Amino acid sequence: MRRTFIYLFIGIFFGIILFKSEAASWFRIYEMFKFQSFHMYGIIGSALVIGIITIQAIKRFNIKSFYNEEIKFFPKDKSIWRYLIGGIIFGLGWALAGACPGPMFALLGAGFIPIAIVIVFSIIGTYLYGILKDKLPH
Repeated sequence: MRRTFIYLFIGIFFGIILFKSEAASWFRIYEMFKFQSFHMYGIIGSALVIGIITIQAIKRFNIKSFYNEEIKFFPKDKSIWRYLIGGIIFGLGWALAGACPGPMFALLGAGFIPIAIVIVFSIIGTYLYGILKDKLPH
């Protein structure tokens, strides 16, 4: 139960950061896709650098999970088509919704109720993928 509150607090804190940094702003996303502003590229680039540093630290210093278990990384199959098609689907969803999955919940928390429709269909899409994943090329 204690861990649930910790995760909830971290999620709320992350949502506030997303909202205050304007990462959940449709106008910032629109500027990014039109190459008019560096703002979103800076946020995404910062997240990428932090992710690379964190993964390297986990590998080099053998950092354990919160459950004191070893964190393992498995190599993925390399295929241009899987990333190209997945990226196109993700990008189209991002463009249609005006938000990627992380900021959707921050927008809902900030009172933008229509984003609930996007969240519901995102959950349905995730469920359908779970059903169809064994039939899809990976």
